[in-house]
Amino acid sequence: MEMSTLVAVVCTLAIFSFLYRDNPFYRMAEHILIGLSVGFTLVMLYNSVLVPKLLRPLFLEVDLWGIIPLLLGLTMLARMKRSLAKFSKPALALMIGSGAGLSIPAMFEARILRQLAASVEPFAMVGRGEELSFIFICSMIISLIGVISAMVYFFYTRPDTKLIGSISRTGVYFLMIFFGATFGYTVTSRLTLLIGRMEFLLGDFLSIL
Repeated sequence: MEMSTLVAVVCTLAIFSFLYRDNPFYRMAEHILIGLSVGFTLVMLYNSVLVPKLLRPLFLEVDLWGIIPLLLGLTMLARMKRSLAKFSKPALALMIGSGAGLSIPAMFEARILRQLAASVEPFAMVGRGEELSFIFICSMIISLIGVISAMVYFFYTRPDTKLIGSISRTGVYFLMIFFGATFGYTVTSRLTLLIGRMEFLLGDFLSIL
């Protein structure tokens, strides 16, 4: 048996020991996992960010523009001392502002525009005169009802009428179905991880499978 397999078995059993109760073996495996994750992240950042985007341009290519991110990065370390923490605010503001400026358009396109396009595309197919099956038409209508009713539910300034209340309640049902499906997908993915670990223990370690 290889040493890597034995180490993986010990760590797996240590993690599974939490099913009984919290114990030193579980905490040891937890600390090892966190330490390995942090170490792997630091190595990846050094090889993919620090060296190609700062050290090589600054010291090998003599690109003096690299001094600006170097100074901003060093000011971030000022937060380690409370009296110098104010010097890190410009770097934090730049990082948060640029991150928001890059993420907001991307999230708007992914979460709103593409969802709207997916909701409208079936009706565009109808407008083009394409032949659609009965099941597709039914799913299209159900999707339309779900989108409209869910939007009405989140429209908090809506008039309090019986019709609007019924549509809003229908949106709640669609949201409950969505949350149930999301929870089911999460449970299924966790079961997949469990099956993978059991296959490792029974196959690679015990050679039963």
